[in-house]
Amino acid sequence: MRTATKTRTTAETDIELALNLDAQEEATISTGVGFLDHMLTLFAKHSRITLHVKADGDTYVDAHHTVEDIGITLGLCLKESLGDKAGINRYGSAYVPMDESLGFAALDLSGRSYLVFDAELTNPKLGDFDTELVEEFFQAVAFNAEMNLHLRVLYGKNTHHKIEALFKAFGRALREAITTNPEINGVNSTKGVL
Repeated sequence: MRTATKTRTTAETDIELALNLDAQEEATISTGVGFLDHMLTLFAKHSRITLHVKADGDTYVDAHHTVEDIGITLGLCLKESLGDKAGINRYGSAYVPMDESLGFAALDLSGRSYLVFDAELTNPKLGDFDTELVEEFFQAVAFNAEMNLHLRVLYGKNTHHKIEALFKAFGRALREAITTNPEINGVNSTKGVL
């Protein structure tokens, strides 16, 4: 089983995160940031992984530290759980509609960290959640998982729908990339390593 568990403690946050790439159980998410709980639950469902997250952070300041540190911890768990990446597809992509919005994600589990984030989030806040933190979250995931991640909202009006489409598309693209393919011997790279 491809699993990982990590605890990350700083002066600003205390994060506990566990995932299993090969089993789908109901996600348990408690971050203190309601909108992020919702998005992580959607991500877990659409990537078909088991995800447990418990976070205690300085949300009395704002949600930035908590959101970023969860992204860091998720990225580290993804990297660890994939091991040497032998036999996986490596690449994944998905378009996901959410009512009037259309989100797209493409990723490469290449061992090279990069994020392209192309999403106009016109509403700066959803409840008390700063929408600029969406890009911060994905940057933290991509850089710590050592993945090349491209995210784009092709169109839409509702900021919640745009963000939801991105999290679902990311989950579906990740599922494709981490799936073991019997036609792949070793790693899916001419370099012999990822």
